[in-house]
Amino acid sequence: MRNLLHPKVLIGTGIILVLLATAFLTRDQWQHWLGGWAADKSADQPRKAPLAEPTVLKLSPQARKNLGLISLPLKLDTYTRSIRIPGVIVDRPGVSDRGVSAPAVGVVTKIHVYPGETVRPGEVLVTLRLISEYLQNSQSELFKTTRDYEVVKDQFDRLEALTKGGAVPQIKVIELAGQLKRLSAAIQGYRQELLSRGLNPKLIDGISAGKFVSEIDVVAPPRAESALIATAKDSSVGQAYEVQELKAELGQQVNAGELLCVLAIHSSLYIEGRSFRREAPFLEKTAENGWDVRVEFGEDTVTRDAEGKELSKDEKVASGTKTWPDMHQRFQIRHLSNTVDPTSRTLAFYLPLENQMRSYYKEGRTFLVWRFRPGQRVQLYVPVEKMANVYILPAEAVVREGPEAYLFIQNGDLFHRKPVQILHEDRESVVVAKDAELEEGQYVAQNAAASLNRVLKAQAASGVPANVHVHPDGTVHEAH
Repeated sequence: MRNLLHPKVLIGTGIILVLLATAFLTRDQWQHWLGGWAADKSADQPRKAPLAEPTVLKLSPQARKNLGLISLPLKLDTYTRSIRIPGVIVDRPGVSDRGVSAPAVGVVTKIHVYPGETVRPGEVLVTLRLISEYLQNSQSELFKTTRDYEVVKDQFDRLEALTKGGAVPQIKVIELAGQLKRLSAAIQGYRQELLSRGLNPKLIDGISAGKFVSEIDVVAPPRAESALIATAKDSSVGQAYEVQELKAELGQQVNAGELLCVLAIHSSLYIEGRSFRREAPFLEKTAENGWDVRVEFGEDTVTRDAEGKELSKDEKVASGTKTWPDMHQRFQIRHLSNTVDPTSRTLAFYLPLENQMRSYYKEGRTFLVWRFRPGQRVQLYVPVEKMANVYILPAEAVVREGPEAYLFIQNGDLFHRKPVQILHEDRESVVVAKDAELEEGQYVAQNAAASLNRVLKAQAASGVPANVHVHPDGTVHEAH
């Protein structure tokens, strides 16, 4: 006890306590020395190699079905890069619409057709009561001239026989022959005048016999050959017009040349594209080279079942739903407008469109249904560049990770992820450059690339080694 209280012991204990207190208070300044020593110690220890990122995935047949996976062989092809330009379907001037005007001054007494109905060439559209003084005079002059011609003809026939015996001078017969020629020319002139006013030859023959016409039927004109529908099953329907607009009213007085109705035939239309001036060189090149333009129609009616699922073409046929025939026409630029619209500052160009139609009968009338209608919006894909020896894949066949892009090559149950170079892509397709690791004939997953890549990323995060496969329940297992 005395030793513990010895001064030297007390002094030594105090020094130790001071050192401990100092070390505690300055711990922030010397603790990193111990950390560096520990790091040096750990550096001497052998490091465990990190797991390589998996690039191979094995899928069971059930898993491929669950993903709806489709694999097709690679094939080198030529891709045409396009620019998208909005368009609209319009009437073809001089072909799609035809106006019918009044042949003479008259009053509308009957209207035989109405908008939406179908008429064939020669069918009556409107009946007019003639009040034209000029037309009445033409009828009178035709009748009078016809009677004069008959009188002179009888006299000529009688005197011609007498001239052979010398009873009548030859000069008299020559004068009568000259009168016949003048009267015949006048008759032809009057008949032509009445024909131009809408009277048919039968009515004109009646006028020559004294049956004057007080009413006239305005009929549908004949169809031009360029406007006939080649795809119509019923030729009579295929050559028909549709009454688009009726201008006349009952009791209305109309003048010669005034529009009575507008007939439409939408068998031959135009697709009008509108582009900006900077795109004009592409359009000129496409038109000169005769390149095909891809047209995307937003018109085709989508038929769905009770659950909202879109029906396929076979399902539509099986359910009795009518579908339009497949289109086999090529779309090429016919001509470009040489003027720029002052309002929109756009340049118009035109592509011919051959339409399709169906007909149905109701209340004794025929009605037409056209597949494409003026005013309908479309999307035009105009080619601007051709890329040769490239692989063209669906957009879902490639997955991106930052600047990298990958696709999956199938080898039996294994899917190998391969990096590729993307030359061009749009919302539907991806153009992949020819690569030493890509060969024609290799089967490539055409869809679900993003899903396959997610499985690989999950596999890397969990530390599961490469060459694994996925069961239908979504669990990941090593290959066996």
